[in-house]
Amino acid sequence: MRRTWFFVALLMPGGCLAPEPGLADVSVLPPQPVPVAQPGASTGSFRWDCGRNLERHRNSDNVIASPGQRGAAHHVHDYVGNLTTDAYSTNDTLASAPTTCKNGDLSTYYWPVLRIGEPHAGPIQQPVSVELSLHGSPAGKVLPLPRFLRASTGDARGGAHVRPTWTCAGLTDRRTTEYPACASGRIVRVFDFPSCWDGRRTDSADHRSHLAFPAPDGACPAGMFPVARLRLAVAYELPGGEPFSIDTFPEQRGKARTDHGDHVNVMPDELMAQAVACINSGRAC
Repeated sequence: MRRTWFFVALLMPGGCLAPEPGLADVSVLPPQPVPVAQPGASTGSFRWDCGRNLERHRNSDNVIASPGQRGAAHHVHDYVGNLTTDAYSTNDTLASAPTTCKNGDLSTYYWPVLRIGEPHAGPIQQPVSVELSLHGSPAGKVLPLPRFLRASTGDARGGAHVRPTWTCAGLTDRRTTEYPACASGRIVRVFDFPSCWDGRRTDSADHRSHLAFPAPDGACPAGMFPVARLRLAVAYELPGGEPFSIDTFPEQRGKARTDHGDHVNVMPDELMAQAVACINSGRAC
């Protein structure tokens, strides 16, 4: 068995998970810095429930990166929200589809499945929770996410856009690009999406340059505007002592650093306006 492919957990006395050498101990990582809120900051949040894919909506498509190409991702994605998303989805089909979101959000949210056993071969693990939330900016008020915006975070190729997504329950302010060892057995993947927008495009040739991440102080690059920041948090309870890995491109062989998430915003305008009003007024909705 090639353990460089995926994380392996060992049981300590009492049933706690202990890391093998080289695995990330999230508890010793420093917390992520929190920018100081400036005058006029948008400090609210908006949360809603889109389920945890009990419908088993899964495919190997990526409507953002490879529209019209069936199976182009070469790895399986889990979805919540829009129930029809596949390679052939269009703005019109997404806007007329059913959804798992209880508030009527028609957006699609997806990420690589997690499996027990060897990459691409073991049984897919069902998340125990999927949390969706929108947040503000420490630098000022935020604009609504434009409808049909395409957004991605992380890097399926393990390149320059890699972001730390892996953590443990209770330690989500500490993240790593490696598979974590979690004493509780509850693994969490946190996907923070870029929240600076060029004000014009809902997509771009590289599917990234129309958006950007803010600077550490929360400021957007010149010529870009702060929009509501999407966070997607996916949690799993995994059997002790079993190896696990995410689906990846085959040549990546299950590397944790290739974790990524994708989103097409199809939230009705009225609902998005409610979310942004809540965020900009500093309320938790």
